[in-house]
Amino acid sequence: MRLIISGICGFVGSTIAAHLRENFSSIEVLGFDNFIRPGSELNRVNLKRMGVRVLHADVRSATDLEVLPPADWVIDAAANPSVLAGVDGQVSSRQLVEHNLVGTINLLEYCKARKAGFTLLSTSRVYSIAPLAEMKVMEVKKAYVPDPGAILPPGLSRKGVAETFSTTPPVSLYGSTKLASEHLALEYGETFGFPVWINRCGVLAGAGQFGRADQGIFSFWINSWLRRKPMKYIGFNGQGAQVRDCLHPRDIVSLVLKQMEAGKGAGKPRIANVSGGEASATSLAQLSDWCAARFGPHTVESDGRNRAFDIPWMVLDSTLAGKAWNWEPETKLEAILDEIARHAEAHPDWLELSAP
Repeated sequence: MRLIISGICGFVGSTIAAHLRENFSSIEVLGFDNFIRPGSELNRVNLKRMGVRVLHADVRSATDLEVLPPADWVIDAAANPSVLAGVDGQVSSRQLVEHNLVGTINLLEYCKARKAGFTLLSTSRVYSIAPLAEMKVMEVKKAYVPDPGAILPPGLSRKGVAETFSTTPPVSLYGSTKLASEHLALEYGETFGFPVWINRCGVLAGAGQFGRADQGIFSFWINSWLRRKPMKYIGFNGQGAQVRDCLHPRDIVSLVLKQMEAGKGAGKPRIANVSGGEASATSLAQLSDWCAARFGPHTVESDGRNRAFDIPWMVLDSTLAGKAWNWEPETKLEAILDEIARHAEAHPDWLELSAP
């Protein structure tokens, strides 16, 4: 079987490719990237050393994809993954749409022509911001949790946000491009007869993730603490109690392989949350405590002003993936943090290398 990964030199794409190459010799892994993100050239070198074929192509260019070799399956890991994309001045709103939506359309056209299966790596940010931002929370051990006395909106429980939670806008421009990509992927698969699976991922984290606050908060926080860089809790009274869960990208591989084997898989849910869930959830303040214990003390400044798109607690409930696919994450939170820390210690220039 031949598998193509778009965005193969990003953190997620390269991690998945490396894991497949090391553990599944029957799968030929190749991919492409446009190498515009800082640090991607390093991943190209590492993948080529492992024997993974890496091509230069831009997912936004239909003609680039037309000359890709035939494949049995495509994993779409190419995206601008920042919820602030299109509004932060780093990229334009048009560039965001071209990367995240037009790019997916081009991949779907490739799958249509080649009769290849398609996996879209989507995001937790497709879920409606307003009910998440307005949910009642309480602080327990420096971390927000849903208020047990509050009535929660449909699809939300202490276990996290389920697939049935509202996706009504606003979800951010980023979230909207991924949600639109989901809808088109399902339509293409149904209309043109190829299998499509959509995995909505929580925060992805691990060694080698580019250290940017908007795209790799765990890597950014650990690298910044180690180097004693200026750091700041933003929003929610400036105390760092906001919570996210995290998931290592290699833990997605076992699920993707099951989905590939299932093909069109009648009866299986086309969309599933994929996350570390409650067990991997932590607040910035708790992450700071972990960093202090590992590296020694450091001062974090406080800015209590909330920003657009900020929410106090975002944990995905992956119960459906567990029931449908017998899937659960394998890498625990402590192991993910330790892996990032060891990588940070070995790469003192990582923040500068991965800066925009």
